[in-house]
Amino acid sequence: MSKPIVAIVGRPNVGKSTLFNALAGERISIVQDTPGITRDRIYADVSWLNHNFTMIDTGGIEPDSGDIILSQMREQAQIAIDTADVIIFLTDVHQGLQDADSKVADMLRRSRKPVVLVVNKVDNFAKYEADVYEFYNLGIGEPFAISSREKLGFGDMLDEVVKYFPEGSEDEEEDERPRIAIVGKPNAGKSSIINKLLGEDRLIVSDIAGTTRDAVDTVVTRNGQEYVFIDTAGLRRKNKIKEELEHYMIVRTVSAVEKADVVLVIIDATEGITEQDAKIAGIAHDNGKGVIIVVNKWDAIEKNDKTIYRFSEKVKQVLSFLSYAEIVYVSAKTGQRLPKLFDSIDAVVQNCSLRIGTGVLNEIVTEATALQQPPADKGKRLKIFYTTQVAVKPPTFVIFVNDKELMHFSYVRYLENRIREAFGFAGTPLKFIIRERKEDK
Repeated sequence: MSKPIVAIVGRPNVGKSTLFNALAGERISIVQDTPGITRDRIYADVSWLNHNFTMIDTGGIEPDSGDIILSQMREQAQIAIDTADVIIFLTDVHQGLQDADSKVADMLRRSRKPVVLVVNKVDNFAKYEADVYEFYNLGIGEPFAISSREKLGFGDMLDEVVKYFPEGSEDEEEDERPRIAIVGKPNAGKSSIINKLLGEDRLIVSDIAGTTRDAVDTVVTRNGQEYVFIDTAGLRRKNKIKEELEHYMIVRTVSAVEKADVVLVIIDATEGITEQDAKIAGIAHDNGKGVIIVVNKWDAIEKNDKTIYRFSEKVKQVLSFLSYAEIVYVSAKTGQRLPKLFDSIDAVVQNCSLRIGTGVLNEIVTEATALQQPPADKGKRLKIFYTTQVAVKPPTFVIFVNDKELMHFSYVRYLENRIREAFGFAGTPLKFIIRERKEDK
């Protein structure tokens, strides 16, 4: 079951990014006093008590602004509202109740989603008590007073937020069918690929970027095995500012990736691999999902004997963090190589759940350390005592060492490469946890 999604929305400059950073435990969003500085929607995994959820930071909502950037931020905030399970509506006690707050409240009421009203910048409750109560006039419930900067009042606010999480969101019985998220830039051919696999035009396909407005689950059956494909939303493009395109897809991409076992990252061969593709692929990588890179519209490319090699090298260069992912060249238009996708999906699903026996694993690690001596610093050398696999999806390994500080990331990468050479793990990231243990133990 995917984690609940909580969106933080409100007017510009009420402290959404400060609250987001405080809850996420690190400085992820840019914080600045200029309204509209948060242009990208940012997401992070957050835990409160025994609840885990995905939090979304959005650009500020200016209900009546004609400014093209602010109107696009309003649009991305609307997507976050549509996608979220719970909405934190943030206001500013220093600015007081504004007409724009009432308009945002009307937008939230229409969404019919649970809304937690939060009044920010309350550093002294006794001083601002009357000002906080003014926000009852919005008519969307009790205002919770907090200070994002001082990290005050978070407990009551989060207790209220988790009340609205869907029952069983933490422990609902798992669907055993492989779930495959199809992500990528608008108009890369995500819906066309599903339609070709289905053999029917179930999803709307057009040349207008962003025809797919909602994430859609589609069941495809092959050789008696059911696969659930999740097609993600594209983009409503009202202008040609390319740098703005990515603002609209992140929330739904995150939501789809959360639900998936395997992620197909669709790349448009006619446009080539872009930085935007890397950002989308990074979401799958960060979430520890199996990944297959699918280059679509390969039929539209003029080719010679070096074309596929050069394209693959470019993909590996831009998506260097996905070195474990297979690249498949397809055409949704002609159906070229689409059946091969199922073979790749089956292999990645299997690799994500692969478990390695502790004895065999330690043999490989011992052999690797004999071939390349562990690093040392100031006369002290890293010793690896023991390695064991503790989880799958993604395969997760704990390495016990004498000193964590000596375990340089480059040596972890070396051990990962040796493990991949021995056991494959194609298509899945590997996670390593380094634990320190005294030598006498």
